[in-house]
Amino acid sequence: MNDDLYQKALLDLAKAAHGAGSLPSPDGTALRDSPLCGDRVRMQVALENGRIKAIAHEVKGCLLCRAAASLVGLHGIGLDAAQAEALRGQVATTLAGSPPPSGWPELALFEPVRPHRNRHGCVLLPFEALAAATHEAD
Repeated sequence: MNDDLYQKALLDLAKAAHGAGSLPSPDGTALRDSPLCGDRVRMQVALENGRIKAIAHEVKGCLLCRAAASLVGLHGIGLDAAQAEALRGQVATTLAGSPPPSGWPELALFEPVRPHRNRHGCVLLPFEALAAATHEAD
């Protein structure tokens, strides 16, 4: 295990679990899981005027997946379906070496994941679930 992947700021983000839980009446729900590593994310969203007004997630997965889901809970409010879909691609390009998208500075915490392509899916899974839940709600 590479300790660089698990720095304190990333541990703190995962522990904060922003958005963890469930919504009483979500407009959209998506379940995404990775058969490769066993991570599983259920993402729920509530929309107002086509934009996310509430997010909740339940994660059974590694630290990277939990931290990424917490990041979605921290900054995902206000996105519309197209922005949620675009964000997934922006996270993938960030993991490939591009700077993080505007408004998501904590994505820089995942920089040590870049050389570990087999771990990119762990980070992307919550963003995929967000895009799918938002698309379902829209």
